[in-house]
Amino acid sequence: MASAIRLVTERTGDGIGQPFVDSHHGEELMLVQPGVSIVLGSSSRQPELPGTLYLTTRQVIWLSDSDRAKGYAVDFISVSLHAVSRDPEAYPEPCIYAQIENGAEEDESEDSESETDDTLNLSKITEMRFVPSDPNQCTLDRLFTVFCECAQLNPDPIEEDEGENNWIFSADQLEFNAEDDDSEWDAHQNPAHPIGANGNVDLAQSVVQLQINDQRFEDAEEIEQDGTNGHH
Repeated sequence: MASAIRLVTERTGDGIGQPFVDSHHGEELMLVQPGVSIVLGSSSRQPELPGTLYLTTRQVIWLSDSDRAKGYAVDFISVSLHAVSRDPEAYPEPCIYAQIENGAEEDESEDSESETDDTLNLSKITEMRFVPSDPNQCTLDRLFTVFCECAQLNPDPIEEDEGENNWIFSADQLEFNAEDDDSEWDAHQNPAHPIGANGNVDLAQSVVQLQINDQRFEDAEEIEQDGTNGHH
């Protein structure tokens, strides 16, 4: 399930510290990139003072170098898009751009025109930028490559479409007696994918009845043909 950007206020280790990584449950640190500023929200916002970017197998974490109590994190499963941005019209400096799926309705997301430092609501932020102090191509390409690797480790959960039915079935699943008017569909042949699995039993019975009628029609033609041959 998608979640919003969250504030990180705790670290481990001395100095500027490092983020907590849940290694007991398989989380691994994939990249540590110092000298990176973060811009939350629209491109008109001022970037935070440079900090350190951490990419793990589960989340993106940015920690400020100047304020040990300031940091941000978001799960990779909530990152719906990421790309290298070198267009000065999109943002003045080369950066990694990411869109965030925060689970909120579109009209509940933060209006980029009304964002200020005092009213920033992390639960409504839908985009962020990571701006390296050294914006050379190798740095950006490396960041983007690891972003892609981590994103692939966190695919979107597949939601089963309850309205979709499997209408493919074999002849063995159609059990009926052509001479019996009360023939019924054998719904127990394939309980996992029965025809009419949405509860429309009449539909299944109609299919069987149609085949019964087709067979009766063929029988009627044979009887009529035999009768014609008998007159001659």
